[in-house]
Amino acid sequence: MRERLDCAILAPGREDWAAALRGPHLGGRLMLHTPPHAPGSAADALADPAVTRGRYDAGLLYVDAASIRDWRTALAALVGRLPAVLLVYAVGLRAQAVRDLMALGVADFLRPPFCPEELRARLDHALNLLAPARFCEQGPVYGAGLSGAGLPGAGAVSLSSRALPGGASVPPVTESEIAFCNTILDRSGNELEAYAVAVAMQRATSRESFRAAKCQVVARFERAYIRAALGRHSGNITLAARMAQKHRRAFWALMRKHDIDPAPYRGTSAAE
Repeated sequence: MRERLDCAILAPGREDWAAALRGPHLGGRLMLHTPPHAPGSAADALADPAVTRGRYDAGLLYVDAASIRDWRTALAALVGRLPAVLLVYAVGLRAQAVRDLMALGVADFLRPPFCPEELRARLDHALNLLAPARFCEQGPVYGAGLSGAGLPGAGAVSLSSRALPGGASVPPVTESEIAFCNTILDRSGNELEAYAVAVAMQRATSRESFRAAKCQVVARFERAYIRAALGRHSGNITLAARMAQKHRRAFWALMRKHDIDPAPYRGTSAAE
């Protein structure tokens, strides 16, 4: 069980209710957030960049009789590729209406009055049961600038000429390293160690310092692992972070560090 869960409150037209709940609950074990800009519709709320980029563990949708049609339309447009784990705060909804929302991908629901302990418990349950809805048929190809291949729905990606702290740059990767990176998630500990030793020995023959060489080895591994994880989970940051056993915020920080955009990895799912 995670010590802290971050949940976005998506409540178009109910900003006062959302603002009253915003902040820490349960001693900080549950953090509720509201979008910086009030969404005009359910579709706007689900398209919020903070939600689509995986900055939250889940989203709580405020759904009542007046807004359910809007939510149904927005969820139906995203069936199979919802941006996050979603729960419904069902206000005055009949059981059939709740079932309809869950059939569109909503993970769970709770009813008034709002109870942070119930929300935390249901979030834990939904996140623990979460499994990848789909996988890429083949992993993304790294070093596409060398091999001529690219990510699904995106331009070519190259691992060469990447800047590192201190102004150093990563030397061009070889075809064998591209192949290794493509399957890095399936490698054993011994294989990863051998790869690290080989790259370290290569860098030791240069005039670089130990620190600069170490930065290159670590940076190459981080980029390869993050890209492979995103490729395996179709760009879903929450699932990729869980597989890596890293907190979503730490995984997001590594993505920003290496300027990795999850959008190209969602190309296959988005086109379906």
